[in-house]
Amino acid sequence: MSSYMLVLVISGIVPLLASFYPPLQFYKNNRALMVSIAIILIVFGLWDIYATWRGHWQFDSASVWKWRVVNLPVEEVLFFVVIPFCSIFTWEIVNYFKRTR
Repeated sequence: MSSYMLVLVISGIVPLLASFYPPLQFYKNNRALMVSIAIILIVFGLWDIYATWRGHWQFDSASVWKWRVVNLPVEEVLFFVVIPFCSIFTWEIVNYFKRTR
């Protein structure tokens, strides 16, 4: 496993598992979650593609897999899915605890 992928797995595993906690009902807003992640993936993915194409941004080949999606390492693409998911989950869990107090 690449070090980049390991960071993504470690970052995402707890929020992913905790999102199934029934009282939270995180699954009820799947459409909003998917739209939010898609917007981030498109906007920042295009920005990343452009930055790597121009040579302003690069990836250490020792830290990422060789698989690419539009010339970006698969880990970088997953970054734009995992980290927004973690952020949105954190926002929702804080709101949940504020409501239950």
